[in-house]
Amino acid sequence: MGWNWHPLIRPRAGGAAVMCLLLVMALPAHADHLADARADLARYTSHKTRWDGPTDGPRAARGKSIAIIAADLRNGGVMGVAEGIREAAHVIGWQVMLFDGHGSARGRSIAMKRALAMKADGIVIDGFDVNEQRAALAAAAMAHVAVVSWHGAPGVGPVPGTPLFANVTTTVRDVARAAAEWVLVDGKGHPGVVIFTDSSFSIAMSKARRMAEIIDADGGKVLSVEDVPIAETAERIPVLTHLLLHMYGPAWTHSLAINDRYFTYTGPALAAEGVAGNAPPIAVAAGDGSPQAYQRVRDGRYQAVTVAEPLCLQGWQLVDELNRAFAGRPWSGYVAPLQVVTRDNIDRDGGRDNHFDPDNQYRAHYRAIWGR
Repeated sequence: MGWNWHPLIRPRAGGAAVMCLLLVMALPAHADHLADARADLARYTSHKTRWDGPTDGPRAARGKSIAIIAADLRNGGVMGVAEGIREAAHVIGWQVMLFDGHGSARGRSIAMKRALAMKADGIVIDGFDVNEQRAALAAAAMAHVAVVSWHGAPGVGPVPGTPLFANVTTTVRDVARAAAEWVLVDGKGHPGVVIFTDSSFSIAMSKARRMAEIIDADGGKVLSVEDVPIAETAERIPVLTHLLLHMYGPAWTHSLAINDRYFTYTGPALAAEGVAGNAPPIAVAAGDGSPQAYQRVRDGRYQAVTVAEPLCLQGWQLVDELNRAFAGRPWSGYVAPLQVVTRDNIDRDGGRDNHFDPDNQYRAHYRAIWGR
């Protein structure tokens, strides 16, 4: 096995150029990799009908208040999870406080301090790295406040070295694989790919690293990995898209991003360059299945795929995990399914409402667990 280095050389906040190196282990190529990819995609695009989550657990704790610390409510994934939490909290009978971090570490720090000052019983970190707020997590632990997260780390469940009760996410490697394999199949084994990521988040870098590994190992070419903070996409992506288009031309056949939000801004930039909505570079997002992404996929304009997570279901799971923490029980161990959403399957699994909501009666199961 060899090692490839992909430089991340775009300016970060403040205008200073940053040179980061994304280490990618080149995996051994297989002659039948496209057949394997097609088999994986058949599973990832299939209809989700069977509940494989928890069916027992503690009854609803009474009189609890919880705080949602949202990374940035302009992010469709973050907002979708917050809406799921509020829906589930209403059912279980808890009060909810919602704080918007407005896309900055400072904003999220202020929100965490406010939640602790208001003596929330539980806190949900919604869409940012738990390591960013270590001091606040330590304060929460000292105050016996239960903390869970969505996309707070690459792995699922408790996060070693932190007091986090559980991190809720789909399996990062599966999300990355699903997105990269779709690109490989669509590119007939030889796509030219630009990957958009955000080095502020470990989960984002894990996705980007895995996607680059798969593309490079199975016949494609990673043209560049672009480090753009999600919170700065509106300002940075239009200019960057223009630059990349003129740098790589027709060699740039596909884009992979760790979040749908990047493609909110690549589309208008490509349109301004005269690129049709269904023409290369074809856009594929490895998360999260926002309503805006669903609409772009449905319209066939500037996004072909989103690898969607069941955001509302995950909101219900976060409430259930907090309830287990309050009861002194272990986390549920549940990992929700993902869905590769294309124009062919977009109207299944809740797609008509522009989100992935598996038809598996999770609401009824959680109600039964809680006695609600």
